[in-house]
Amino acid sequence: MKFIGRKPHYEYLKNKWMLRQSAIQNKFWENHGDSLKHLAIGSLGGLMLFSSSHQQQLSAPNLIVSRDGILKGYDQNVLLAQVLSEKVPKEIRPLDPLEEKDIINILSKNFGFKVTAEKDNIKLNRNYGLIGGEQHLYRYPGDNLYAHADTTSDYANYGGAGIAPGLGAWGYFASSKEDFSDKDRQRERYYLAIQTFLAPGFAENFKEYRDFFKYRKMLVINPKTGQAVVAVIGDAGPAEWTGKHLGGSPEVMDMVGLATGPRKGPVLYFFIDDPEDKVPLGPVKVTSIASHPERSEGSIL
Repeated sequence: MKFIGRKPHYEYLKNKWMLRQSAIQNKFWENHGDSLKHLAIGSLGGLMLFSSSHQQQLSAPNLIVSRDGILKGYDQNVLLAQVLSEKVPKEIRPLDPLEEKDIINILSKNFGFKVTAEKDNIKLNRNYGLIGGEQHLYRYPGDNLYAHADTTSDYANYGGAGIAPGLGAWGYFASSKEDFSDKDRQRERYYLAIQTFLAPGFAENFKEYRDFFKYRKMLVINPKTGQAVVAVIGDAGPAEWTGKHLGGSPEVMDMVGLATGPRKGPVLYFFIDDPEDKVPLGPVKVTSIASHPERSEGSIL
């Protein structure tokens, strides 16, 4: 087995440390979130959750802003989870129109790109559901599980998921190993299995819907922790009888904090409106106010 990387032991330790740090932050927020939130909001130099007007209290807040050192360096995705906790229903069910609109606004503003539940008059049957872990997919003829790992730590983290016996809904990601590109690699690495067959109008417009969903870019976020990843639709499923509403590659499950234990949990998932293909695949963090110098603090995106 050949791995790329000069210091695989360093990568392994780094990944472990990052996971441990995230777990500590999540636990801290779980234990002290309410007190910390009240303290921060009450301080002029603290956390500010702006809304555009008094009449829009039920609509999305704007960017989460941490100023003057309070919560500096803290994982902003965890702070986003606190906002989502007031919007996401306790039970796993389809969102109603108001919930959907509010959550879309929150995610679009805080991640810095547009997310939507509907694109080209096509939408999924739901945007909040139970995700389960999937296996790796064959990327080209002759591909194998070992070839999926770039480093020894990569294999240690994701090799145990195995590889599916069949192909994804659209077959191989590339026609041959020679034609296999980094874009193909990223698509398989961060792929979703989505119940496209349950989308309203799918049966009546099979070809149109099939082409639309192929590698369609999506944002997936764990509302309990704020961990998020940009992925593509690479397969269809899971079956309704499983009780799950979508599946994620081993890497996707890791990025949303659901790679261990039962390997399933509730997530939000929406289309990303990215016609110029500028939003990269992989884990994504809340956009800080400093990333938008043209906007003043407290302004609306």
